[in-house]
Amino acid sequence: MTIFMIVILVISSIGVIASVLLQPGKSAGLSGSITGGGEQFFGKTGKGMEGMFSKLSIVFAILFLLSSLGLTVFTR
Repeated sequence: MTIFMIVILVISSIGVIASVLLQPGKSAGLSGSITGGGEQFFGKTGKGMEGMFSKLSIVFAILFLLSSLGLTVFTR
């Protein structure tokens, strides 16, 4: 069971790194800082690849958290 949890932990950590690195930048210079306040207040609906990478990074982060906690419990 420990080997399985380590494999899940490695896969999820690689997934988090890849999904965060593949996300586009949120601001685009001065125009990004002007419109950024409205997007933060009203929320930005992610469409296309941007939304997919955002949701994928959340899924991998949750999987990483659960697998690290599970590995801690199983090694005791």
